Amino acid sequence: MSIDKNLSKTRNIGISAHIDSGKTTLSERILFYCSKIHKIEDVKGGGAGATMDHMELEREKGITITSAATTVEWMGIDKKGIKYAEGDEKNIKINLIDTPGHVDFTVEVERSLRVLDGAILVLCSVAGVQSQSITVDRQMKRYRVPRMAFLNKMDRMGANPYNGVKALKEKLGHNAVLMQIPIGAEENFKGSVDLITMKAYYFDGDNGEIVREEAIPSELVEQAQKAREEMLDVVSAFDDNMMEAILDGKDISEEQIHAAVKKGVQTLAFTPVFMGSAFKNKGVQLLLNAVARYLPSPVTAEHSKAIDSKTGEKVELLPEYDKGLVCMAFKITDEQFGQLTYTRIYQGTLNKGDTLINTRTKKRVRVGRIVRMNSNDRENIDSASAGDIIAMIGVDCASGDTFVNEDGNLEHLSCEGMHVPIPVIELSIKAKDKEMQARMSKGLARFIKEDPTFHLFTDEESGETRIAGMGELHLEIYVERLKREYKAEVEIGAPQVNYRETIRGEAKLEYTHKKQTGGSGQFAKVAGKIKPLTDDRKEREDQVYRFNNEIKGGVIPNEFIPSCDRGFGDVMNKGPLAAFPVIGVDAFLQDGQYHDVDSSDMAFRIAARMAMRDAIKNANPIILEPIMKVEVETPQDYQGFVIGDLSSRRGVILGSETTDTGDAVINAHVPLSEMFGYATVLRSGTAGKAGYSMEFAKYEQCPSHVQDKVIAARKDKLNERAE
Repeated sequence: MSIDKNLSKTRNIGISAHIDSGKTTLSERILFYCSKIHKIEDVKGGGAGATMDHMELEREKGITITSAATTVEWMGIDKKGIKYAEGDEKNIKINLIDTPGHVDFTVEVERSLRVLDGAILVLCSVAGVQSQSITVDRQMKRYRVPRMAFLNKMDRMGANPYNGVKALKEKLGHNAVLMQIPIGAEENFKGSVDLITMKAYYFDGDNGEIVREEAIPSELVEQAQKAREEMLDVVSAFDDNMMEAILDGKDISEEQIHAAVKKGVQTLAFTPVFMGSAFKNKGVQLLLNAVARYLPSPVTAEHSKAIDSKTGEKVELLPEYDKGLVCMAFKITDEQFGQLTYTRIYQGTLNKGDTLINTRTKKRVRVGRIVRMNSNDRENIDSASAGDIIAMIGVDCASGDTFVNEDGNLEHLSCEGMHVPIPVIELSIKAKDKEMQARMSKGLARFIKEDPTFHLFTDEESGETRIAGMGELHLEIYVERLKREYKAEVEIGAPQVNYRETIRGEAKLEYTHKKQTGGSGQFAKVAGKIKPLTDDRKEREDQVYRFNNEIKGGVIPNEFIPSCDRGFGDVMNKGPLAAFPVIGVDAFLQDGQYHDVDSSDMAFRIAARMAMRDAIKNANPIILEPIMKVEVETPQDYQGFVIGDLSSRRGVILGSETTDTGDAVINAHVPLSEMFGYATVLRSGTAGKAGYSMEFAKYEQCPSHVQDKVIAARKDKLNERAE
């Protein structure tokens, strides 16, 4: 087994959280304390902007739009007075990805977590677990990413770390426990007590760069002792010897506690909780120590798997530098000098000048340049090996593509893909003239390639160009980028909801395609059934249809089965009620006939197409509308108004709770079609004191009166176009 000796000192981590929890501020401090930058810039405030928010729009709006990657080296803080326990690591290389918090850019989190070995879940210590925190946690669980929690903004009024831990347990189901307790509260927050070393830590200097270790303040000794006992009670579950020692009243070494925490984290059974204030430069160095100690390296992380197209089985990829190369392109951006392809290397070594095979397209590509990213800056390197995250320049591919060595005989492998949510909102877009049309087309082509959740299509009836995405902000950002980056003046139509159609009943699937025009003809018969797709896994709510091959006895030859599958899929983009895409259909191909001469791939595709079209009409089709999870935080005085307004929008109130500051947090499920313009109404109805966040929750059947309106509006629109 040949592993790069530095690989055990590598950490591939991401920082994820609800919007405005302080992820980018935390990233900026990590860069500073790792000596990657020499001046701290704030996310908001008119300066140069945070390093990881390199887009002009990000700096203007004060939000992260696209994930940014960088590589830093954590040297440890023993020079400042803190001594590492024997056996702990320092000089750790950290490949860090800062991800967006807004749900409209959730695919950035999705593809980042797909390639990372560990993560920091940042929570606001005032608000605790918020709506996007739940989404991010679900994504971490999907890709089995070990994580730690960091309770940020401890300097804010209402900060309460105990509520944060309680929310982690109750709302996210984490086995979470505090590893520190705060010294001071809110504006008097000074530092923290480490419950393993039982020492107090303060952060001095202009930027908190000097870490001072002191004895625990006398007024906190009893509280710290109690918190340590709670921590040890949880952590000892990962070390039988420690549990016995606790029961026998014996002392436990720091090394033993670290080892147990590490085991709990890396088995995804435990979430240690740290705290601080990134903005006030407190607690970040201790968090970095924890990253080095507890989060896995590529060697100890759960190994990624690839699908073998020959056997259909999963193959484990080993982080060894002398094996055949297997790497995955997880994010792409088009730039002036060619495509920049962010790549995670799972196995083998990638050298500048290598020729690789794209296992999806089977095309050969030569790697001209390899770079290590620091947000928008790059450093040329000659090679990278298993466990690394780098970027290739000038390699044309799509997000999610797998690359292997030309001579490694691995072109049958492809890395497991990532979950891509479907768009829920669309709008029409039109350029003002032909010159602008060319610029717009160029920009849109780039955006589609970069973002799997951004869709572009032409409405067949009207010829309108339409774009679809995850929310109003998502599309607004792309329209703004067209104007700024491509100087394309465009006009946009009103946002429209992406309705879907599905079936509620079972129907027979049968059609015979027969055509004779002289010479060889066309013949194919397919038979079977369709029924609603029932799948307990939430991730499959957006599945279009599932193809089940139940052909026996060769009544349809094997070579024609894929054509039947494609034929079924051909008609799923336009349902019978209002021509919306169809989802949630379970299709069973059970019988059929063929002709030795007249049957062909096209004949079976046509037969399957016609059979599916008729079957959907006969299976009680209905219209589905996207339902959004809406979280509103408002002063108590306006709670009645908010609940009343959400209810008037056909909202279902899921519950409400009161924060430590006395504000009410209201959770509801509301149809997307009722949420347009909500921000303005909420501001005016609460004197500008309330805020909200919204994310896609599920598709749900429209009430009959809404379905009738949707169908009628669709027909009117088609009639207008016909005229």
